[in-house]
Amino acid sequence: MDPSRVRLFEPDDEVARLQAMLEQAPKGAALRTELILAWQLRERDTARARQLADDIAHRLAAAPEHAAERAGLQPRLRLLQAECLRLQAELPAALLEAQAATSEFNKQGDRCGMVDGCWVQALVLANQGQTQARDAVLEQGIVLAQAAGDEERQLILEATLGRYQSFRELRAAEQRWSERFTALLPGLRAPAAAGVHLFFGSCAYRASDYAGAIQHFNRGFEAALKSGQLHNAITAAGNIGNAFTSLNDHDTALEWVQRALELARPTGWPASVGACLSQMGETLRRLQRLDLAEALLEEALQTLKPLEASRNYAVALKYRADLALDRGAYQQALDCYLMLEQRSSGPQGGDLQLEMQCGKAKALLQLGQLEAAGRVAQEALQQAVKAGLDDQQVEARQVLAAISGQLARQGRQPETSALEHLEQALQVAGRIAGYQASADLLSDLGQAYAQAGRHAEAYAASEQSVATRERLHSQVAHQRLMALQLRHMTENARAEAAHHKQMAEAEAKRAALLQRTSVTLERLGAIGQEITAHLDAESVFLTLHRHVHALLDAAGFCVYLMDADGLALTSVFDMENGQRLPSERVALNDPHSNSARCVRERRELSVHLAADGSDPSQVPGTMRTLSALFAPLMVGERVLGVMTLQSPHANAYAEHEWLIFRSLCAYTAIALDNASAYRHLKDAQAQLVAQEKLAALGALVAGVAHELNTPIGNSLLMASTLQQRSEEVTQAAQDNSLRRSALMSYLADASSASQLIARGLSTAAALVASFKQVAADRTTEQRRVFDLAHTSQDIVATMMGAIRKSGHAIALEIPEGIRMDAYPGPFGQVLTNLINNALLHAFEGRSRGRMLLTAAPARPGWVELRFSDNGRGISAEHLHRIFEPFFTTKLGQGGSGLGLSISYNIVKSLFGGEIQVEAAPGGGCCFVLQLPLSAPEQPLDARLAAPERFS
Repeated sequence: MDPSRVRLFEPDDEVARLQAMLEQAPKGAALRTELILAWQLRERDTARARQLADDIAHRLAAAPEHAAERAGLQPRLRLLQAECLRLQAELPAALLEAQAATSEFNKQGDRCGMVDGCWVQALVLANQGQTQARDAVLEQGIVLAQAAGDEERQLILEATLGRYQSFRELRAAEQRWSERFTALLPGLRAPAAAGVHLFFGSCAYRASDYAGAIQHFNRGFEAALKSGQLHNAITAAGNIGNAFTSLNDHDTALEWVQRALELARPTGWPASVGACLSQMGETLRRLQRLDLAEALLEEALQTLKPLEASRNYAVALKYRADLALDRGAYQQALDCYLMLEQRSSGPQGGDLQLEMQCGKAKALLQLGQLEAAGRVAQEALQQAVKAGLDDQQVEARQVLAAISGQLARQGRQPETSALEHLEQALQVAGRIAGYQASADLLSDLGQAYAQAGRHAEAYAASEQSVATRERLHSQVAHQRLMALQLRHMTENARAEAAHHKQMAEAEAKRAALLQRTSVTLERLGAIGQEITAHLDAESVFLTLHRHVHALLDAAGFCVYLMDADGLALTSVFDMENGQRLPSERVALNDPHSNSARCVRERRELSVHLAADGSDPSQVPGTMRTLSALFAPLMVGERVLGVMTLQSPHANAYAEHEWLIFRSLCAYTAIALDNASAYRHLKDAQAQLVAQEKLAALGALVAGVAHELNTPIGNSLLMASTLQQRSEEVTQAAQDNSLRRSALMSYLADASSASQLIARGLSTAAALVASFKQVAADRTTEQRRVFDLAHTSQDIVATMMGAIRKSGHAIALEIPEGIRMDAYPGPFGQVLTNLINNALLHAFEGRSRGRMLLTAAPARPGWVELRFSDNGRGISAEHLHRIFEPFFTTKLGQGGSGLGLSISYNIVKSLFGGEIQVEAAPGGGCCFVLQLPLSAPEQPLDARLAAPERFS
């Protein structure tokens, strides 16, 4: 239901939804919704509707800040007040309130509100007997509803106006409304369907189609009950009783009238209660229960006293007059008819007016006032002729015939006058399709023929009268059978409607439960995402504790995890009434521990403890627990631990709470398993990183050793050669065989060897110095100021052995003077990783590969390094993943997948720079590093598992 829209009537399920919406809203935050609910309860529960309205009015008046809201709600409040006054028969006050509300709706431009105001005014005017004003207001409301585009309101007002018109001008009402209503009826909601069925029921009743009337009134009765139109439901039930009375099934008629009275009595509405009492009195009159009928009719008239101008009062007065005729109290009957005549211009309409005239004529006849009786009967005849009501003409002429017979016996009229009236009555009866002349009419006609000496015609009329009586008996039997069938159909329809209503209520409850469950599951899903997003157990517990109190009674909340030996449980998070409790260890074989039992049996437990604390599972010194839930934390077949909730209240947990708790346990188990896996992953990753660093350092040592081998080997060779020559020269000198030429040759060789040894040892010393610097930098990650060109040359020098061994070459184009305040060791590791990555991946299956390292100043305070190769390049599908940990295309072939990931994190976290890869011109690839000349004082957080993606 849209709380911003106010309908004239809503079905029960929509009102139930509105009440549920209001219960969920914060107190005082939904005044408009409360007012709409009160409006829909005005006939369902008038007392509660008035109480809600008074409460809303008081709150609006007491709060100045609600001035704007009060102006918006005031017209509907006034109209609700008018409805309550109308139902209690306080008509003048009700009309004033309804007119004021309509005027306020008009100022606000609320056409639907103006329609409702016209509706309430019309109902008040109907009870006041102001027929023309009533119809005019209804016509105005119909025009407003059309302008507002509200077809349902329009139909409700049209059906009401049509029903009123059917009392006076049946054919005109049918011509105006029947075709339109017939086309729209199948798709109508209950609020409009109720009024349309009542219209069709009234038309069928006026046309003596009592079976059709019962069917329409019954459907209108159900629709009215369903849409909160209790007044119309009571009216429909009473009209069903009238229709059964016309079918001579007075027992069923009495049941329906009793049903209507049972609905009306609790309301205390004079119009409804009085109408039901008068209809029950009429039914009992026809059953010849005259004393009880008289008592009920007297009570009805007394109840309807505030509504003396209404149709209901006129009907009760007519029934009272008919009862007086049956009892022979002709003067009392005449008095009632005279009272009814005074209201003949009121709302009772043409049908009651004609019945009143004929009844008055009968009373005057029995009182011997023949002239007056004749005048009244003649007037009734003229009105019937004018209205085209042939059945009323027949009754009026029968009364005139009886009066003429009396006058003829007194010698005041010719004896043929009665015969003429009866013959004309029979002639009019012949014009009525399907109409059968009554046995009384034929019997009176036979007697009149006999008195006139027309014996053959008298005999024929008498025979016809006998046949008619027999036929009438047969018709009565048929009517009773039809009444029984209709009664059975009606009861079946009511039973089916009750069944559908029960099904609808059950479905509504199921839908409400599903909606509640859906909302809970949606909320649990969001909580589950938050819980499982954490990768450390303490954060999981804190998040869980924050949410569990909003969902469940969790005065006590504890998580136990299985010990590594699998023999005990240890509480890792234990909260009681907001306080953290110390850790507790419970053996799995503890017979009194529900947590241990939960793990042993691998099933959920719902525990209800003794109120006196005598249960052995109650831990001394802790909160007195009456209800507890235990559930194992399981991932697959593995039990991680136990989670428990505890409450100091009895029966605190039902199926809905189990659903929530079960879901939280599942999320917690997943989160804890993820945290454990992440912890192991971090350990393994740290170990792999250390291994990678050691491997890089080992490669560095191997490279340096290879580089030292040549100069040191050459020096050793020259030294051994020089030693050998020196021994030869010494021996020659000892033997006195040394020649000058040999000595000069030796001195020349010694000088040359010394130069070679000095050069080789100098080269080795330089290599050792470079190695010492690089090794020290990598070992300590010491921050210092260094020249980028010199440091890069030293690092490359340590890699030259591996580069030359692979048959490739590297060139550096780095200008001197670029000084950096950073970490040369980690920088060397980045450069080494880039060279190793090229050697392993770029030049696979190739020889004479070329690598180039360039550097140039970038934006102020930054330097850009570009390391490129002319190798095979990187495929597009791998380009955006190369910085991910453990990603390698050489798994098991020398690639760990950590080199570039480590380089990425050193550049990002330690240097505060950027690194990305792009395709190099002419093939290969190029790594671009943007580094600040001064690294951040505090390293940034490393993001080992989630590097940025580059395209």
